[in-house]
Amino acid sequence: MSLSPRRILFEDDSLLGVDKLSGELVVAGAGKSDTLALLDFLRKDYPGLRALHRLDFETSGVVLFAKTKKAADAVLSSKFSGWKKTYVTLVAGRMPRAQGVIRSPLPARGKGTVPAETDYRVLGIFANSSLVEADIQTGRHHQIRRHFASIGHPLLLDEEYGNKGINRVFTREFKLHRFFLHAARLELPHPLTGERLTIEAALPRVFEEVLKRLRDL
Repeated sequence: MSLSPRRILFEDDSLLGVDKLSGELVVAGAGKSDTLALLDFLRKDYPGLRALHRLDFETSGVVLFAKTKKAADAVLSSKFSGWKKTYVTLVAGRMPRAQGVIRSPLPARGKGTVPAETDYRVLGIFANSSLVEADIQTGRHHQIRRHFASIGHPLLLDEEYGNKGINRVFTREFKLHRFFLHAARLELPHPLTGERLTIEAALPRVFEEVLKRLRDL
């Protein structure tokens, strides 16, 4: 069984861009999983495929793979220079500013902290939530989730960094349990040609349905 062609967002001899679903692993972790990780599934049709970055289990959207070692090495040696990731998310509360920048160091995977910057624009404001677009140049661990929580507007339904009381109300109203974080666009220089690429993924249907209900409140 192959991946639906509708989920292939970009493909050439070097790269494969795929629309990841919420609730899907990009790469198998140490623990057991009932479902095959996306990388392992894709390797049936693309032997030797390599993941260039990852998205959280709950996060949907653009994820990019290298089809060749040459392409993977070029990206890694560049340290992702020129990459820009754009996400769309639903946060708790009414954002007071139309746009802004969150600059706050985040815990490193080892010891200490690392600098991190998130640029955001508010796309819509509802009764008790806001639709936000956020850009990051480099992805720190849980960067967007941590940054919006740090300014008092955590992602709705984020049980790790969010407001559990607000989350319970939202779950009761919408019968949903996963937070909305969608990797809507990835811009990068092609690792071999240098051509600027833009790869986009449409919002998941469930996200669109929630937004419609919020607009109608």
